[in-house]
Amino acid sequence: MAYCKVRQANIYYEDIGDGIPIVMIHGYSYDHRLMSGCMEPIFTERDKWRRIYIDLPGMGLTKKYNEINCSDEMLNAVLDFIQAVLPNQEYLIAGESYGGYLARGIIEKQKERILGAAFICPVIIPLNENRKVEKHIILKTDNEFIGSLSKEDLEDFSTNHVVLDEYNWLRYKNEILAGCKVANEEFLNKVKNNFEFSFKVDQSDFDKPSVFLLGRQDSSVGYKDTLNIINKYSRGTFAVLDTAGHDLQIEQPQIFNTLINEWLDRVEETYI
Repeated sequence: MAYCKVRQANIYYEDIGDGIPIVMIHGYSYDHRLMSGCMEPIFTERDKWRRIYIDLPGMGLTKKYNEINCSDEMLNAVLDFIQAVLPNQEYLIAGESYGGYLARGIIEKQKERILGAAFICPVIIPLNENRKVEKHIILKTDNEFIGSLSKEDLEDFSTNHVVLDEYNWLRYKNEILAGCKVANEEFLNKVKNNFEFSFKVDQSDFDKPSVFLLGRQDSSVGYKDTLNIINKYSRGTFAVLDTAGHDLQIEQPQIFNTLINEWLDRVEETYI
């Protein structure tokens, strides 16, 4: 647990393990616990990997970020952080939702340093009104369990999830809601007004091992827009998972673990 001071923020991060670095970037309104919650179980069975979990400006424990006004500046803060913590080193990147959008920006800016990329329900189209998203539906419900939730918790849980049971609720509460509760909503709304990069992403082929994990029932960012960039990732696995919404890593943990492990296997085969 540490802080890294860059030009526009004092970024909180957690640095675990030794080996090839992976920079983990969570989505909008969350914090590093979203990524550590789904990724750390992978590394109980693997070594040789250094995991770096950050809190984006306006989220988690990161401080002194108020001069950031747009996604370009958010990206610059992350790029400065990477250079400070991993000076001129090669690394992997993993991003969820907005973190996936930032990851695509990082690839556009310094593709030569990135050994591989993982995307979990990534933002492809920044503006909500331009996305092709699915209508929210609930596919599995443990009625006895959800009867124990408060009205407020149930409304929040059922709005965001496809599977309503105790396992999903506990992970949602600890890995996602916990981060949302400490987010600076005023700051995040300001950045959301300038959510789109000023430059284009996916402008050339990314030929390193990559994986895209997409929820068939994702009503936040959808999955169809991601399939439009499949030709830009020549070594990419693109998986659309049924019974999975925007929190795919929680609703389909076994498939998630299998596909992330397979991605890391491909990186090891290529570079180790």
